Amino acid sequence: MILQALANYYDRIAGEDSTSVAPEGFEKKEIPFLIVLDREGGFVGLQDTRQGEGKKKSGRAFIIPRTVKRASNITANLLWDNPAYVLARPKPDKKKDYKQLVERAKEQHSAFLSRVREAFPESKDEGVGAVLRFLERGDFAPVFSHPLWPEIEERGANLAFQLDGDALLVCQRPTVMRALSKANTTSRTNLQTCLVTGELDEPTRLHTAIKGVWGAQSAGANIVSFNLPAFNSYGKNQGYNAPVGKKAEFAYTTALNTLLAKGSRQRIQVGDASIVFWAARPNPMEDWFVDFFGKPAKGESEQDNESIRALYASPRTGAPPLEEDLTPFYVLGLAPNASRIAVRFWYAGTVGEVTRHIRQHFDDTAIVHGPNQPDHLSIFRLLVSTAVQGKSDNIQPNLAGEVMKAILTGMPYPQTLLASAIRRIHAEQEVTYPRAALVKAVLDRSERYYQTKGKEVQMKLDTTNTNPGYLLGRLFAVLERAQEHANPGINATIRDRFYGAASSTPVAVFPHLLKLKNHHISKLENRGLAVNLEKQIGEIVDGISDFPSHLSLADQGRFAIGYYHQRQAFFTKKEDKGT
Repeated sequence: MILQALANYYDRIAGEDSTSVAPEGFEKKEIPFLIVLDREGGFVGLQDTRQGEGKKKSGRAFIIPRTVKRASNITANLLWDNPAYVLARPKPDKKKDYKQLVERAKEQHSAFLSRVREAFPESKDEGVGAVLRFLERGDFAPVFSHPLWPEIEERGANLAFQLDGDALLVCQRPTVMRALSKANTTSRTNLQTCLVTGELDEPTRLHTAIKGVWGAQSAGANIVSFNLPAFNSYGKNQGYNAPVGKKAEFAYTTALNTLLAKGSRQRIQVGDASIVFWAARPNPMEDWFVDFFGKPAKGESEQDNESIRALYASPRTGAPPLEEDLTPFYVLGLAPNASRIAVRFWYAGTVGEVTRHIRQHFDDTAIVHGPNQPDHLSIFRLLVSTAVQGKSDNIQPNLAGEVMKAILTGMPYPQTLLASAIRRIHAEQEVTYPRAALVKAVLDRSERYYQTKGKEVQMKLDTTNTNPGYLLGRLFAVLERAQEHANPGINATIRDRFYGAASSTPVAVFPHLLKLKNHHISKLENRGLAVNLEKQIGEIVDGISDFPSHLSLADQGRFAIGYYHQRQAFFTKKEDKGT
């Protein structure tokens, strides 16, 4: 299902714009430097295609023949490669003997020349002819004396060829591309039924590496891979265990590499999961999805984007409801797993289903907050609030994938999410807006899904909520407020000393805090304030029959919400009764 959806996506984007994606047998790759030749194969110069500044410089992406699979073996790419293959000049390496590197580079260059000859035995293309004359002549001194060469040699940067005055690379010339495409389709043997398309095709022994998955090998890794004898069956090894035709293999790997490419608007990084998404047909959800879940741009608020407005505005504006959109929509979460890529989660639904579930997620996480804070938080903001030091690298492994899956399917959030939020609250003695939103969402969805006949947590202070954890959280907030009024400018309140114990073992803390409260209230000069605080404390304590010896994880979450609600109520202006 995953490979089939990706292969179909390749067909879609190739049909929409043939120049944006590589045809079969080719790939899109950065080539930072070009060797410019005249029609006779003479060296004209080196062209730097890079853009940007400093270390952020990146080469222009060109459509070139696909990269060959190689490890320690000598196998040349066609009409492009690194300096060792193209010019027999190895990349300097202080850890290796340079003479041995030079000898190997000579073999690599010979393989590169042989590859061009074998691919175009009778070609009359002047571009291929110029390259062959340049390589056969072997006079590369002008290249090595060029000002750009030291940087090329040091980096081992990829090189390709271009004729002087041409806009295309030699490997992009129409006659070259037609010859390569014809060779790819006519040289296939050992036809078998492809597991992806159901058509007869030659199986791919080694699948193209997938690049761009955070934490995976920089050279790329595979989703489909059989590289050990233990994986062999019925005498079949490697890719022949699960025959995927060359056409389908090219389509799904090209589509996935396109989605994961640098700068792609159809990928987000949430924790350790690299997430890509796409629709079967062009759909606005492809542009909005990253705004729902991705990290907001610098200076941008979560609610200041078109996606959030569209999610809630369509019923009011008369636009067709997004919930009725039946366009198939896919979300794929990937994570590194040794030398392979693991599928963290896979979602296949419709745009309408995604819209309903995302809106429900935003409703579940909605909670009272400050006037300068956004109404809707991205999943990045929510998850990073559970991480040590607020760093995305410290988000608990697997948590991002589980949360994303819960959001997309409408299922309960994982209990590890609640535990992570409570753990950070205890560690930092602070119930922040994102943490309160997470705790509320987990509790409400669990209550609704399992129908435990409890009361859902409201958006703001709920004086009718009689849950012990919620009441104790409110009481703790009022006691802290009394201390703040009694000692203006105090650096550390009872929250800094007692929050963890109060929310987990109330009986060990609250008797002492209530005695301390008497001292704080006696210091207040404003007797009206003192009376109001005593009244609030009395109303809350009346609902508590006894201080529990301990609170469950869920009730610790309600404690946090009760504390947060009560603190927000202190700073919220009361509405005018006449309005």
